[in-house]
Amino acid sequence: MGAYILIVEDDYTSQQLLKQFLTSNGYKVDCADDGLEGIHMYKENDYDLILLGRHIPNLDGFSVCKMIRRESQVPIIFVTRSNSEDDQIRGFDLLCDDYITKPFSYKLLLKRVEAVLRRAKNEKKESCIEFEKIKLNLKTYSVEIDGEVVDLTLKEFKILKSLIQNYPQVVTREKLLDSIWGYDYFGDTRIVDAHIKNIRKKIKLPYIKTVKGIGYTLRRDI
Repeated sequence: MGAYILIVEDDYTSQQLLKQFLTSNGYKVDCADDGLEGIHMYKENDYDLILLGRHIPNLDGFSVCKMIRRESQVPIIFVTRSNSEDDQIRGFDLLCDDYITKPFSYKLLLKRVEAVLRRAKNEKKESCIEFEKIKLNLKTYSVEIDGEVVDLTLKEFKILKSLIQNYPQVVTREKLLDSIWGYDYFGDTRIVDAHIKNIRKKIKLPYIKTVKGIGYTLRRDI
């Protein structure tokens, strides 16, 4: 049996069609009809992925996503008719992994589900990554410098993680925006610069190098 997926969707026809499609492709699938039931089932089971509606009864999709993200990094994909830019941006700000609007191709949805699950699986394989004096724990999202814990926000953690994993390549501001804020983010790229500034203050190490007009990379101690 493949990954264990929870569908939180109040449209019964859409819910069952999606369940049937995913089941036929080897996934184990549960369904919830509203946000409260979705939260209850999430707490009772160890899901690999959650497909979440936006306008669902009792507790809307954004509230469900926010509650889950307080305690878990289980992959979440919004599947909804709401294609407004503001809703998509908010979804990514709440740290969803993808946002799919209806109507959609089932074959394309399957590929995006596979991609999100693959990324999650790869991240689980690596519990820690290190660069010089920096150690990132990918399970607890904690950062240590020479054994001392440094408090970073989740976005700061993800930026530092991206720089370490891509070393010695330069990571562009656009790539950081796409991977961390979401591909539908249309804000100013200077938000990345502000987060880099905060990371530098917190880690107090000269590892992050600015590549003018492009982005950032890391440099080792000389």
